[in-house]
Amino acid sequence: MTLIVTTAIAGVVGTGLGGLIGAMLQKDSNRTVSLLLSFAGGVMLSVVCFDLVTEAIETEVGIFTVIGAIALGVAVIYLLNYLIDRRTNPEVPHIDEKHPKTADDLDELIHSDHLGQHYANKDNKLALFVAGVVMASAIALHNVPEGMTIGASYASNNGVMGSAALVLAVLIGLHNIPEGMAVSVPLISGGMGKFRAVLITAASGIPTIIGALLGFWLGEIGALGLALSLGFASGAMLYVVFGEILPQAILMYHSKLPAFTTIIGVLAGLLIIYI
Repeated sequence: MTLIVTTAIAGVVGTGLGGLIGAMLQKDSNRTVSLLLSFAGGVMLSVVCFDLVTEAIETEVGIFTVIGAIALGVAVIYLLNYLIDRRTNPEVPHIDEKHPKTADDLDELIHSDHLGQHYANKDNKLALFVAGVVMASAIALHNVPEGMTIGASYASNNGVMGSAALVLAVLIGLHNIPEGMAVSVPLISGGMGKFRAVLITAASGIPTIIGALLGFWLGEIGALGLALSLGFASGAMLYVVFGEILPQAILMYHSKLPAFTTIIGVLAGLLIIYI
């Protein structure tokens, strides 16, 4: 129950809070969001590399098993992202052959721009539903591995919510705020009521709970299951950090500051782990 409540706060409340902020302001600050993302990415990187991966190695199932689990986590999230991008990008007018290979802003990263385009075109309900499912899937790709890191950490600590798991939950909650803003703003701009938009945004954080339960279940199987859970979740998070969060932070705020904020996040992560 502790695990479910913690991840629900991180996923549902964090995303819902972002949706509420987006509904109230209907705008965001690229600089603030960039620095928030880069700091969270730095701490996540530190916790993954210096805590979760270390614990996976300490299960003594073999270093190649751990490396294989990490590689699998990276590959699965990359492949699913690639398939979603290939399906949705041609339907968004501003994404063409001259567009950067990575997302230009947070709306693109979670494909809320794709849903917003269908609203702008006043397409039928089926098209809107499919676009909504795509957006939910894109968010789930981030939230499931994020939840798995909490669940795997919880399992590795014998079912006790340790400091690493709590820190990850807080960071994931903070990271979900700008995501929630990016979800609610295009929904409201497309004509959806604010209350309904915030509810849908909050619901998009539910996959975090699913990921946490999956990570915990795998971790409870035994040493091999724990190593696979920690390794897969770590690999997925490494891809999310290096493939999405950090490039996104730099694209949103062209400055050296996101790099320094990331380094501060890594150092903060070390303090959290070892103090």
